Amino acid sequence: MKASKVAYKPIGLVPGAASGILAGAAFRQTWKMIGHDALDVTHQDRSGQEILLAAALQGAVFAVFKAASTGPAPPL
Repeated sequence: MKASKVAYKPIGLVPGAASGILAGAAFRQTWKMIGHDALDVTHQDRSGQEILLAAALQGAVFAVFKAASTGPAPPL
């Protein structure tokens, strides 16, 4: 394995972790902006539609932050 590939893995963890934290904060703010309180899927008063909407929104937010933090893949 090339030294650059070995070095890339631990270095890549930092932006990945930071993007996860930022994406979580962005999702919470977006969820509040569209008029919902903090999402707790274990409460019985949450509809299935609301839970699926939150999951789709959260997935989209995380995908954008992940793509922005990782940039182009290194050559193999």
